[in-house]
Amino acid sequence: MGHRLSKIYTRTGDDGTTGLGDGSRVPKDSLRIEAMGCVDELNALLGLLLTENLPKQISQHLVEIQHDLFNLGGELSIPGYTLLDAARINELEELLDQLNATLSPLREFILPGGTRAASVCHLARTVCRRAERILITTAREYEIQQTGIAYLNRLSDLLFVMARHLNQVAGVQDVLWRHEKSSATP
Repeated sequence: MGHRLSKIYTRTGDDGTTGLGDGSRVPKDSLRIEAMGCVDELNALLGLLLTENLPKQISQHLVEIQHDLFNLGGELSIPGYTLLDAARINELEELLDQLNATLSPLREFILPGGTRAASVCHLARTVCRRAERILITTAREYEIQQTGIAYLNRLSDLLFVMARHLNQVAGVQDVLWRHEKSSATP
């Protein structure tokens, strides 16, 4: 594993490159770095979500997910390295099924909204989908563990259900999409 940072600025990136965990240097705008950035952004959004008043079970799972995302970032930083355990995908599915079992069936699409916590969860879901897309694109150019792609796919589903669950716990209805034409539309 790479060295932990004791000095935050090194000036080594002033030339537009950054170091990977294996010591190699790549352009800061490479697909691998973009994927790492999306995963990092998702992790930060989950940190924001954790500042909300959440049920303890949800908070505990979100912290575990943050660790998983850090592991995924590590995999991206160290080519050929495996850190994310594939068993975690099954654990996400179990939680997803558990939370979804308490929700009413969807008859309409829903809009991101409801409580602030659910809204942040929906925002995290959209960033998760973007991270998944960039990871798929990155996998076309670099060898990427497929576990990370499957993990992000399942996580985005979980975040959708989690947002609905957070609204339900707060006693707030999901915001349903109105498919009829709005009177404000010209």
